[in-house]
Amino acid sequence: MRLDGVLLKYDEKIVLSDCSVDCKRGQVTGIIGLSGAGKSTILRVINGLRRPDNGAVYVYGDDITSWTEHELIELRKKMGFAFQYSALFDSMTVAENVAYPLHEHTTMTNAQIDRRVSETLESLGLSDVQGSLPGELSGGMQKRAGFARAIVNDPEIILFDEPTSGLDPIMTHIIVTTIKEIQERLKATSVVVSHDLRSIYSLSDSVAMLFEGTIIESGTVNEIRRSPNPIVQQFLQGSELGPIPL
Repeated sequence: MRLDGVLLKYDEKIVLSDCSVDCKRGQVTGIIGLSGAGKSTILRVINGLRRPDNGAVYVYGDDITSWTEHELIELRKKMGFAFQYSALFDSMTVAENVAYPLHEHTTMTNAQIDRRVSETLESLGLSDVQGSLPGELSGGMQKRAGFARAIVNDPEIILFDEPTSGLDPIMTHIIVTTIKEIQERLKATSVVVSHDLRSIYSLSDSVAMLFEGTIIESGTVNEIRRSPNPIVQQFLQGSELGPIPL
């Protein structure tokens, strides 16, 4: 899975510019960068929710930028998307939320769906809340319910948008452990967008830094931490001193 020279604009504002990143099959790629840098936009480009103005997006070796919406829908059946704020339907129970993509995109019977949902919720420690509404859950449980919906169809690709945003350190540790368990079980090609460096270091096989719409550095966690790029180092150290304008 790869972005190659992607340009994307919102109206006249350039969000991604000559953006290239390679996400290796079966590994976790972490995307880091300043708030509002366009990290989450990369995820939407990968699953076809945003079409770039230029460049190519390769999934399974095919450039999907010119695919029809029907072709993209078929592709998304192989993907799971864990949204930053979970994006659960308030009027549906946890179980109904998790079952939703199976009803929409598979030919499974109701009994098969019920069994799959139950197994998925149990694997994430949510069996006791499957009849609850999202508003009755803690922030961490809502995150895990969003994960359950993202993985219920055993996706080959999983996109995590700010999975630890707004969580306390204890719940952050639980969420990171949960993602590791999901990755171990599914062996998916995963992309994690976050500015939580500790979580990125723990989760990622490789890391790429996005700055002003462009990937300015990529490599293993150790390579990123040792990068001579002053922009990367200022970001990693959280320093006021450096080339990043404040």
